[in-house]
Amino acid sequence: MNHIPISKWAEDDRPREKLLLKGKHSLSDAELLAILLGTGTRDHSALDLAKMILTETRNNLIELSKMQISQLMNFRGIGQAKAITVIAALELGRRRRGSEVIQRKKIQSSRDVFELFQVELAEKRYEGFWLLLLDRANKIVGQEKISEGGTAGTVADPKRIFKVAIDRFASSIILCHNHPSGNVEPSQADITLTKKMIHAGSLLDIQILDHIIIGEENYFSFADENMMT
Repeated sequence: MNHIPISKWAEDDRPREKLLLKGKHSLSDAELLAILLGTGTRDHSALDLAKMILTETRNNLIELSKMQISQLMNFRGIGQAKAITVIAALELGRRRRGSEVIQRKKIQSSRDVFELFQVELAEKRYEGFWLLLLDRANKIVGQEKISEGGTAGTVADPKRIFKVAIDRFASSIILCHNHPSGNVEPSQADITLTKKMIHAGSLLDIQILDHIIIGEENYFSFADENMMT
C-alpha cells in the first residue's frame, strides 16, 4: 500500500511545522512521537508508525514508558537508535515531574506527594515503600526507600522508618507505597500499618501526615479520606 509521505502534506499538518507554527501544545501524542521517530517506512509515515505504537499501549504514555528497547524494535521501521530516542525522551519527562516538586521544596497537598513519587513508583511492576521527610514548615528534608518487594507486597519496618526520621531530624513524615495492580484502595494491612505508625509517631513527637498509595495515574490519600486518626 502506497502512502503520501509527510513531506507532501499541507504545512499545517506536518508535525514539525505544526509545532513551529502553533506551538508544542497543539500537537497530539502521536504527532510528538512522530517527531521523535523522524521517519517511517515505505508503507507507513512516521505518524502512522507513532499511532501504531500508541494503539499497542492503549494510548497510555505510562504504558509506553514501560516498553523496553527490544519491544519497540519489534515495530517495523524502528531500529535501535529510534527506540533509544523514544525511551530517552520519556525518561526526561519522567525526571522533569519529580524535579518540579523538589524545586518547590514545600509539600502543600497530597497531589504534591503523588507527583513526586509517581516518578519513582508508578511504572514499577513490584511494590516499593518510601518515606518523605519534612521539617516543621512541611519543607522536604529528604526521601528514603524503605523496602522493595514483589507484586503482592513489601515490608515496611516501623523501627527502620522512625530511625531514618530521627537520624534526619524530621518533624513529620509521609508514608508512600505503590500498588502494581493499579488498584489504589488500601488493604487491611495498609490500614493497620498506618494506625500503628500514627500511634508510634505520637510517642516520639514525629507526626505522620499522610499515607499515599500510588497507582499508574491515580492515588489514594489517607489524609484526604480522613483516615489519619
